[in-house]
Amino acid sequence: MERPGHAEARRRSRRTLSGAVTASADTVRKIRDAWSTLTLYERFEEVVTLVLTGLIALVVVAAMINLCHRIVSLLLVGLLDPAEHSVFQAVFGMIFTVLIALEFNHSILGVLRRGDSIVQARTVILIALLALARKFIILDATKVAPLTLIGLAAAVLALGAVHWLVRDQDRKDRQAVSGAVAGDADREGRGAAASA
Repeated sequence: MERPGHAEARRRSRRTLSGAVTASADTVRKIRDAWSTLTLYERFEEVVTLVLTGLIALVVVAAMINLCHRIVSLLLVGLLDPAEHSVFQAVFGMIFTVLIALEFNHSILGVLRRGDSIVQARTVILIALLALARKFIILDATKVAPLTLIGLAAAVLALGAVHWLVRDQDRKDRQAVSGAVAGDADREGRGAAASA
C-alpha cells in the first residue's frame, strides 16, 4: 500500500512535467507564429538557441544516466559512505554538474520565452557562482595551493558583488518602469476628470 505523501509527490511531478512540455510547446508555437516577422539574424538566433537547448538537454540526460549508474554501483558495492570525503565530493560534484547544466538550459529557454536577444547577465553570474560552489565542494583543500583557494575566494566575492550590483540596478529599473506606468495612469485619470 502506498503512503499518501508518495501519491501526492507523483501527481506533482506529473503536473510539473506536463507543464514543462506545455511551456516548451507554447514556446515553439510562438516562434513558429512570429517566424515570418523575424529578420534573418533573429531567425539565426532562434535556430541556434533551439539547437543549443537540445544539445544541453542531451548533456543533462547523459550526466543523469552517469550519475544514476555511479550511485547505483556505489550502493551495490557498498562504497557509498557519506562520511567518506572523497565519495561525498564525487557524488555532489556530479549533482552540481547536472544542476549547472539545467540552469544554463533554463537561461537559454528564458531567452526564447521572453524574446530577448541576449542572455541576462544576472543568470550568467549565478551560473558562474554555481560552478565555483561546485569547485569548492570537489576541492581537496589539503592538496591545493593556498593561492588557488585565495583566488577562488576572490572570484566568489567579485561575482557576489557584481550580482548585487546587477540586482540593485534591475530593481531600480523596475521601479522606474512601474513609476512611469503609474504616472501615466494618474495623468489619464486627471485628464478624464477634467474633461467631465
